[in-house]
Parts: sequence; C-alpha cells; structure tokens
Amino acid sequence: MTAKTPARLPATHAWSARVADWLRDSRAGLFVIAAIVGVGSGLGAVVFRYLIYFFTWLATGHSQFGQNGYTGSSHLPWLGLAFFVFIPVIGGIVYGPLIYRYAREARGHGVPEVMVAVAEKGGRIRPQVSIVKAVASAVCIGTGGSVGREGPIVQIGSALASSLGQWVKVPENRMRILVACGAGGGIAATFNAPITGVFFGVEIILREFSADAMFTVILSAMIADAVAIPFLGDKPFLSGFPPGISMPHPADYLLVAVLAVVAGLIGLLFKNVLYATEDLWDRIWKDRPEWARPAVGGLALGLVLLALPQMYGVGYPVMYKAVAGDYVLWFLLVLAAGKILACSTTLGIGGSGGVFAPSLFIGVTSGMAFGIIAGHLFGAAAGPPALYAVVAMGAVFASAARAPLTSVASVVEMTGDYTLALPVMLAVAIATATSRGLSYGTIYTTKLLRRGQDIDRAAPWRAFADLKAADVMRRFRMPLVLPDKASRTPETTASEGADISARLPGPVVQQSDPQIVSVSESMAQALRQLSAFGRDGLPVLSGDGREVVGWVTNDTVLQTVGAEIGATATSPRAATTTSANHPAAGEPLPGYRLLEILVEAKSDVTGLQLGSVEWPAGSIPVSVARSGGLKDLDPELVLEPGDRIGVLVPADSSPSPPDLPVSSSASVPGQA
Repeated sequence: MTAKTPARLPATHAWSARVADWLRDSRAGLFVIAAIVGVGSGLGAVVFRYLIYFFTWLATGHSQFGQNGYTGSSHLPWLGLAFFVFIPVIGGIVYGPLIYRYAREARGHGVPEVMVAVAEKGGRIRPQVSIVKAVASAVCIGTGGSVGREGPIVQIGSALASSLGQWVKVPENRMRILVACGAGGGIAATFNAPITGVFFGVEIILREFSADAMFTVILSAMIADAVAIPFLGDKPFLSGFPPGISMPHPADYLLVAVLAVVAGLIGLLFKNVLYATEDLWDRIWKDRPEWARPAVGGLALGLVLLALPQMYGVGYPVMYKAVAGDYVLWFLLVLAAGKILACSTTLGIGGSGGVFAPSLFIGVTSGMAFGIIAGHLFGAAAGPPALYAVVAMGAVFASAARAPLTSVASVVEMTGDYTLALPVMLAVAIATATSRGLSYGTIYTTKLLRRGQDIDRAAPWRAFADLKAADVMRRFRMPLVLPDKASRTPETTASEGADISARLPGPVVQQSDPQIVSVSESMAQALRQLSAFGRDGLPVLSGDGREVVGWVTNDTVLQTVGAEIGATATSPRAATTTSANHPAAGEPLPGYRLLEILVEAKSDVTGLQLGSVEWPAGSIPVSVARSGGLKDLDPELVLEPGDRIGVLVPADSSPSPPDLPVSSSASVPGQA
C-alpha cells in the first residue's frame, strides 16, 4: 500500500491568496486598491451623469430642463402645463418601490449614510446601494426632483469602494480610507474638481487628516477625474459663469463680511427648513406604506414646480442665467426661497438626491440679490453683483455643511477663477463661525443626530489615538529635577551614596537604568516602551527635558482609557510642547537609577504604611509589586514581607551593598 500525499492547493489559488494578502497588508496594496476605486468612481460618475440626462430627456425631450420657465414636455405635449404636476408622481411610482425593496438607505441625500458607515460601521456599505442609488436618483432628478448630484455620486462611489474592500477583506482602518476615496473620486469626476474631491473625502467623510489617508484619497480623486474628462470634458464645471470677476476696492471686503453673515444665516435656514419639512411629511404620512410616499408626495412637489418651473432638476442652467443678470432682484429672492422649499419637499417626500447643488443655487441667487442691492447703495465701487454670487455660493454651503476647506476649493475649482480665493476664504470662514455659533449639527450630521447617532462625539477608538503620555501617567506632586552633572563632584557623590545606603528600607535585589517616555509621546508609543522596558513602569520626562514629572504603568494607561471611552469630546487636547534638547524617548533616564528593594520579614518597615516611610532626599518610590502584580501606590498601603518597592534614586549614589532604613512618619514624597 502506498501512502497518500497531502493535497496541494491549486497554483492559481495560492497565487491569488498571496495577492490578496499583499493588497490587504501592504501600503502599496492600499494604493493599488485606491487606484481601482478611482477608476470605478470616475466611470460611475460618468454613467450617473448620463443616466440623469437620459431620464430628463425621457420625461421632457431635453437633457436639461426648467431654465426656460413655462415650457412643456415635447414628449408629452398633450399634458400642457399639467406636466409639471404629474411628472414627479410618475417618477415617484418608479423610484419609491425601488428604494423600499432593495436599499432603503438610498433614500435622501446619501452623505449621512456614508458618514455613519465610516464612523461606526467600519466603512461597510451594502453593494446594491450603488446601483439602487444611481437609478433612483437619476429618475428622481429626471422627473423634476429639485436636488443635486453630489449626494448620490458620493454614495455610489463609496458603495463601490466598500464592496471592493469587503471582497479583498481589508481591515477596518483601511476600509474607512477606501470609502473616503470613493466619495472623493466621485466628487472629483462629477465636478472636474479633484482638490474639492480630496477635501470632501477627508474633511466630510473620513473626518480626520493623516498622511496615508491624504495621499490615498488624492490618488483616487486624480484618477477618477482623469477617467471622467474624456467623457465629460475638461472645462471648469461652472464655466458658464462670467469671466474676469474681480473686487474693485479693498473696502469691498467689508461688504463680503456682511454677506458672509447673511449667507451663514441662510445656510442654517436651509438646514432647518429641510428637516422641518421631513418632520411635516412624517406626521402627514404616519404609518402608511413608505414605497408609495414619493408618488403621493409628488403631487406637492408638482405644485411647487407649477408655481416655479425653474426648480425642475438640479438647476445649473438657471444659475448661469442668474449670474448673467437675466433675473430682476425680486425674482432672485423668489428663486432662493423656492429652491429651499423645492429641495426640502423633494427629500421630505422620500426623494433621492444631494444638497450640495441646492446650496450652490441658493448661494448664487441670494448673493446676486445682495450684489444688486450693494450696487444700488454704493454704485460701481461695490463691484459686479456676480462677485457676491460666487462668494455666497461657497458661504452658504460652508454654513450648511461646516466644511470650510471643501467650500473654498469647490468655488475656486468649479469657477476656474482663482482671483476670488481671498474673498471666498473670508466669507467661508465667517459663515462657518456663524453656523457653528448658532447650531450644533450640520445639514449632514443633523440627520444622524435625529436618530441618536452623534459622530461629532469622539468615537471610543479615537480615545487611543488622541491620548498622550502626559494624559496616562501618574503625576508626581513634586517633580524630580534632573541633576546637573557638571556641578557634581566625587565628594558629593560619596556622601550621597552613604546617606542613601543608610536609609533604604531593605536589600537591593535589582538595579536598572529606566528608559524615559516624553510627555508629548502618543499613548501607543508609551505602550510600546512599557512592553519593551517597563515591567513596573517608566518615568515620564517634562517637555523641556529637565524634570521627571510622573510615572506611567500599564494600569495607569488602562484607567485613563477607560475614563475616556464614551466621553464626549468638548474641546481639543492641549498640545504639549517639547524641547529639541531633551533626551530622546527610549534613552536611559539621565541622573537616576531604578532600584528594586525587597521588604523582608525582619525589616523595620514591615507592617508600616507606605506613607510612613522616610525616603532619602532626591529619591521617590514609584511602584510596589506584590505576588507578581503591581499595587496602587497609595500612601496607606501596608507593606508586607516579599513586597518589592521600586525607587528612583540619583544614579551616582546607588548603594552597594545597602543598609536597612530608619522609619518615621513622613508622607510619600512627590505622590499625587
């Protein structure tokens, strides 16, 4: 009988397993996946754009509609103006059941669902969301939904990225970055604005800045935009805006500041009306079937479109006409208010689309109105009204989304006019501050807050990333000053050694040079130091490198993390400054040694409280080990035979051999 040889995996399977491991674990693998995500989100943006054009054409006979006012559908001419009332109903009949049956998270503007997936679900999004969101949003916009493209393409790109990440089985920290890549790539390709895409992915979706994340999202956004340009063109997205807009006088910055405050209030108004409308429709609809809500609610949206047909769809052609000066002052204000109402109604009845484009629309029309008023008051010195339209476009979105970097980049990139960067930056900063001072949630996070999900609160895992050694150490009441070696002489060293030898509480069983930890080091680095060098803990050095300010142990780390988890972050941690001259982390503590002293049964300190032992000058107890574990360094701790006390003593005076100490009723020096 011959022995059976063990079965081997097919060569192709083994090769694919190695590739998958490389993609999951290596930095280069992350970049490869990000590049694939960029290609996918770029193509997704192209497909989504043409889906919107297709359904708009199918309903109206035009690829874009609404800018010409009361013009009926060339495909449904027999409906006349009633077309505006009934076409949203037809759209709701199509996309309502689609969303309800296959992906209910595709309802609404989409970005909050991606944000919570990154913050609380490890970046996991169901694969079918991308397809359902693309079709439902395209149908909604094509049949009159007054919403934008950004929310859907963010959710589409993020779902594609998450699906790829789940297939490769990347860890959660990388999955979150990939989802931000999908969102950033979608924005970059949709608006031909790669910098805006990067900031959107990092500032709004990922909500943290790191070198790896930034580079990965940049790579994805760049590739997505490069993929989309052959299909969508390379001109600035808002190339219909008039060129050569400039600010004629520095005093106009005062007008920009006033406009920024107004725009900040308008952004908050948009957010509040949006969610108030959702609440109203929730009360009206109650427990009726959700799949029918868009169709029935489509009648209300249709009445809005009948009153103001310029609200049909995304509305970019209407924005072009506004900045070209085709609308009078009162009608610009009507358009701004109408967009708030139409967008809120579309999302309130269960429609699918974004709020970025409506924010731009509201900003352009209200800013143009402000510019016309400023021109009447101050004449030509106020500059062209289009200047204020562009500035308000970024300020309204900054107020609503509280994403200043994304707001500035979007205005500058989408208009292609970098000369307006300074007034836009000023307006965005003021609008963001106004919004933050008056409201907690943004237009994205408020949807989550209403569900009880507060992603602005520090997530439990962030407690580990934010903590420094200064936060996790046990602080000494009186720091130990590191000795100046230049001032020490053999005579002083000998006298200190004799003094310490006469006053130690037991025989020295071990001596070591403790490795230092700096107050500014991350908790992760402190834990690595503890694992390598600090069985009983390590000394923590001050920022200037002149004092030992505390002692860190595994127990102090766990206690601090436990206190941090679940706490709401109310303010950023104060930065700890360090001097370039202090000893590097991991080096031995200069001027001190760590002695481990055994408490014997015959010792005079056996049975005494730790706080009743008098310690030599310049020394401090830092740990008490008993039965293999560390005890809390409590002054009332009663010392027992077998206890091992860790004591920091001046290095030049470490005794050999030691004598027994003299006990007294002094407190433990330096302990908090």
